Amino acid sequence: MNLGRIREYDVLVLTALIWFLGKFVRYAFPPLFEPLQASYGVSNAAVGAAFSGFMAVYALLQFPSGAIADRVGAVRVIAAGAAVAGVGALALIVDTSFAVLAAVMLVIGAGTGAHKTVAVRLLSRVYPVRTGRALGAHDTFGALGGVAAPAAVTLFVAAPPALAALLSRLPGADWRGLFVVTGVAALALAVVFSLRVPGRLPADADRGPDREGPDPGARDYLALFEDRRLAGFVLVTIAFSFAYNGTVAFLPLYLSQAAGLSIASANLLYSALFAVTFVQLVSGDLSDRLGRFPVMVAALALAAAALVGVVVFSGTGEEPGAGPVVLGALVVAFGLGSHGFRPVRGAYLIEALPDRLAGGGLGVVRTLLMGAGALAPAVVGAVADASGFRPAFGLLAGAVALAAVVAAGLWATE
Repeated sequence: MNLGRIREYDVLVLTALIWFLGKFVRYAFPPLFEPLQASYGVSNAAVGAAFSGFMAVYALLQFPSGAIADRVGAVRVIAAGAAVAGVGALALIVDTSFAVLAAVMLVIGAGTGAHKTVAVRLLSRVYPVRTGRALGAHDTFGALGGVAAPAAVTLFVAAPPALAALLSRLPGADWRGLFVVTGVAALALAVVFSLRVPGRLPADADRGPDREGPDPGARDYLALFEDRRLAGFVLVTIAFSFAYNGTVAFLPLYLSQAAGLSIASANLLYSALFAVTFVQLVSGDLSDRLGRFPVMVAALALAAAALVGVVVFSGTGEEPGAGPVVLGALVVAFGLGSHGFRPVRGAYLIEALPDRLAGGGLGVVRTLLMGAGALAPAVVGAVADASGFRPAFGLLAGAVALAAVVAAGLWATE
């Protein structure tokens, strides 16, 4: 690849690297649930609620970040979000109470929440002909953060002697070193993004074309949902987000406690869920060629069938589960369907929304879907404490099945 081709994709690469760190810091928390419970003496519901708080702030930032980017530019919003997340991660070096830890998680959630809505709109304008492919690459980089996070947690929690000696200087548990590295990297990327990207953007890519008339208000954004097809698709995204976020928040605990796998095997399968993220490169490109709905329906159907299988084959307590090979195959299938859906979802939404409302409109939709995703860990934790993990994951399987059915209905009536 010549230098010109490399320069063509530098905006995508830098945007995706920031998203990698955002996903990395998010998915570093679920593998830490057991160490956190041991350190602070808290329940499944407590760690689930803390993670829900993280996701709730992330969700609430979707609309304002899009609307602000319409006014001050996407570059400033993305760089500021990376800086806030970096500062929050560095704050975790201090050994504090669980309440303070939960509060810092809210700060990190705010920083990472400023990215995705603005990045989708920015990349769709920088790469208008290859939007599906660009968003697939962007989300692939992000999901790789989920692959790296469990391994990184294992490295820092059970550190080899040389690393352990270095981590012993920290005021608290060794896992805090993970967030020191993440914070420094996030701040460095924020600076590079601010300096490099503005000069690489086409005209109108940062803020978009000048609008005619007044800036849109809340009623303009809410009026978007009078379109029944858009409202139906929002239901699809909400149901999927609830199922996906609930699954990724508690999958390591589910596999170890409900399915009887070792903690090491559970974390390995958790990494496998994200390792198949490269399917987004294929699904995004296929949706550019075949259309959005055929790819989305196939992806959601696969995810639904796989999650049902995870529940069915995990065992009952009296009988052992199917074992790591079968459960691993089902987790991989769930990952293929889930990852395959996401870039196509973003491409469909950016095409369905009018350009003058693209930033804030996408932000409204992402606030709703991420709000559902933020609620999921608290719901799963509460149901798991009351009835066990299998009923909790059965609820999640039903949610993703609902998403597949509604998407199929939208495709059939297209």
